Amino acid sequence: MSSADPGAPTVHPADVERWLADLGLEPVERADRDGITSWDLVLDGRRRFDLRVTVILDPSLALICWAHFAPPINDMFRKSYRKLLRWNDEFPFAKFSVGEDERPLLAVELPIGVLAAAAGASGAGGRSGNGDGADALGLALTRIVGIADRLFDDAKSWLWIGGHAPDQGHRTPRNADLLERFADRLPEIFEDAPAPGEADDTEAPV
Repeated sequence: MSSADPGAPTVHPADVERWLADLGLEPVERADRDGITSWDLVLDGRRRFDLRVTVILDPSLALICWAHFAPPINDMFRKSYRKLLRWNDEFPFAKFSVGEDERPLLAVELPIGVLAAAAGASGAGGRSGNGDGADALGLALTRIVGIADRLFDDAKSWLWIGGHAPDQGHRTPRNADLLERFADRLPEIFEDAPAPGEADDTEAPV
């Protein structure tokens, strides 16, 4: 349950709905429970497709973009966990963790104070430039799909039996406009990344 300090900054579900619309993203599902609202998205990178991401709003605490990075880890080896810890060092603005069901998760958290200021600045559904809420949310979502792209080969052994990815050369990202809008602002993730289809025939290390 979110806190109810009336003087605290807040973001409303309508703000998030407006930002998603601004980004050209249509949730596949919305849920409301105990003051928390969530939206389920399916996003594509340039190599990793069909990444399920849940945007979770606690109106007084944070907006969290939470990706289901891979199925539950079942190898029972510490090396998978060491891999997640290493990635946390490599990508400091995102956090890898393991859920209760052993599923690897990837999250980016946006402080509610920053978003509340952006919501006020955006006002009447308009955009206020690089500081608005849609911008912050779009950058967070692009960071997630970019990291999933960057780690595509490392994660193949978790995603497919034997680490053999299906041929996806015919696919193009459903959210190409999102990538076009924000990828250049994340050069540490997108620059020098493998091109679509490149190295996909290489078996990922377990």
